[in-house]
Amino acid sequence: MTSKAIVRGLIVVSVLLSWTGCKKDESSTTVAGGGDPVLLLEAGAEPRAQLRYKIADGTITKSNMDFTMATLATTDDAAALSVVPGVRLHIVSGPAMQTEQGVKFEVNIAKAEAAVPQGLDPELAEDLRRSAAILDDVGGTVEMDDRGITLAAELNDRAKSPEVPVRLLTMIVNARTTLSRVVLPAEAVGLGARWEARKELELYGFKVQQVDSYTLVERVGDEVKLNVTVTQNALPQTVDFPDDGLSISVQQMTANANGEIILNLNALESGAAAAGEAKDKLTVSGQDGSKNIEVDEAFEIRMTNTTAFE
Repeated sequence: MTSKAIVRGLIVVSVLLSWTGCKKDESSTTVAGGGDPVLLLEAGAEPRAQLRYKIADGTITKSNMDFTMATLATTDDAAALSVVPGVRLHIVSGPAMQTEQGVKFEVNIAKAEAAVPQGLDPELAEDLRRSAAILDDVGGTVEMDDRGITLAAELNDRAKSPEVPVRLLTMIVNARTTLSRVVLPAEAVGLGARWEARKELELYGFKVQQVDSYTLVERVGDEVKLNVTVTQNALPQTVDFPDDGLSISVQQMTANANGEIILNLNALESGAAAAGEAKDKLTVSGQDGSKNIEVDEAFEIRMTNTTAFE
């Protein structure tokens, strides 16, 4: 296996780890330490009140999710760049149905569009559009309680299709659970309140610790403004990929993102924007020996509730 092939293989793994979520048996998410997923760090100023979702039966929320991503993997003698220039997902959530424990609703990507730069080769432009369209009709069913804690979730048949890229699907799932449906503290809170949600993510054998930290900046009725910081960190570990003839050892794997969320407690979707970077230092071993590889990634994501604009 050549060093360039190793780098190309590593890019796939790196992108998967940058935004991890759930797909069938290939990944899992668990609450770190078990129990309540939310830890209140500071209650904030008086007056204080509980934050709770109040989703009415039949609620439907439409939104757009835009994201871009660039990943550069380098060794001493090779480099490979992977770029997602821009993808917009038109998402429909609902109609909501009340359950004994909370609310249940479907989430579906009605249409996925690629941002095609002007002057791009027509054949390449068509490839971008075709790649984005793979996500059309991907979705699933979610049940959550009034604090936004997921009680049950299941992907639809389209999402389970082998042609749907796992790296994009996992990014979408984790981004939405972090930014679009924020988990809320059990306690009453006021302005300046801070809380965090910790979870352990496992994907293809890699274990990654993620911490989502939220700060309550403003509240007007059932609309809440939050600042959010997301951090990911993986301890040194080694995972074998026998099908690819690779073994990957992690020396450093970190990611950080910062953003802002406009949370509507009466809607199934929130408005949010976040940007971040990831840094990985790994050793990739194959039949031809080992290579030390550094992976740098930059990403941006934006979610817009479009229901009010219709």
